[in-house]
Amino acid sequence: MRRAREDPGRLHGAPPPRWARFAPAVALVALCLAQWLTPGNVELGYFLAALPAVAAFSYGAAGTAVFAALVLALLAFPDLGVGHARGSDLATVAVVGLLSVVIALVRRRRDAQLVSVRTVAEAAQLAVLPPVPDRVGPVRCSGLYRAAQQGTLVGGDLFDVRAGPYGVRAVVGDVQGHGLAAVGTVAALLGAFREAVLDDRELVDVASRLDRRLVADAAADADAVEHPELFATAVLLEFPTGLDLVRIVSCGHPPVLLLRDFVASEISAEPGPPLGLGLAGPIRPAVTELRLVPGDRLLAHTDGVTEARDSAGDFYPLAARVPALSGDPAGLVRAVWKDLAAFSGGGPRDDVALLLLSVGSE
Repeated sequence: MRRAREDPGRLHGAPPPRWARFAPAVALVALCLAQWLTPGNVELGYFLAALPAVAAFSYGAAGTAVFAALVLALLAFPDLGVGHARGSDLATVAVVGLLSVVIALVRRRRDAQLVSVRTVAEAAQLAVLPPVPDRVGPVRCSGLYRAAQQGTLVGGDLFDVRAGPYGVRAVVGDVQGHGLAAVGTVAALLGAFREAVLDDRELVDVASRLDRRLVADAAADADAVEHPELFATAVLLEFPTGLDLVRIVSCGHPPVLLLRDFVASEISAEPGPPLGLGLAGPIRPAVTELRLVPGDRLLAHTDGVTEARDSAGDFYPLAARVPALSGDPAGLVRAVWKDLAAFSGGGPRDDVALLLLSVGSE
């Protein structure tokens, strides 16, 4: 299962809903019927003058012009029994119709520009954080990402899975801040991780490379920011080729969950300091090794999941919920997100990343 994305309509500009397109026509018919069924001394036809403006929000210039012309015809011919407009009244309705056509034309052009800009933005964001494939070498992958900032695909969380000469490696991280302001840091960390997968023999060296990347970026920003603070939490996982085990390095990140026989437990990995605090020095995180058996699944996540609260202020109990959700036919990560959104009343206000990894043929 690939990483779930945002609703495309939110990024590309979805067309108006059907009710919005039918509303002007339904209102026109309803007003005409109402006028024909009411006494002659009650004037309802002049409400038709507002229909071209309403049509401009869901139709193009041509469609709006048709509504404007139809309204003018209904009001200009008394024999139709809808209106009795004369002189300046007809001129006013005509001006409203003309302005509505102009509004429709401008709106369509702005919509086209917005779609173009959003398409480019989506391509750029997916270049930074592409969906994980279903399988990387012997490792099966399933990921889900939700950015806290509406209308974006990438925020302050990150994950990636890559194969290299030392096995399959994965990273899940959470940089300082969230939203578009953190995308640059996410891109830098992912770039460093992809290089480290190919070059660094030890998993702890991968963490050191990521740490150096943040330290260097913080130093580069020192001239522009009075007190630059750039750090991230991350967990690194390594599946060595030909070995039934996983190596884990935690840099101040929430623990990975092991799902075995429908029982979820946190993997006890000694946490090191967050990235950006100088791991290349004397303080280096410890490496934890865990033997895997067939059917084991590893769920890595960011604190946007476990720090989500319900209406009573209670945190989301991920480890307790996972066993009951593991049998969902839609997949575990999607089931967790659905359950998390219901628990928090629509979804947490922080970025959320979930990455499920397993080794085997199933």
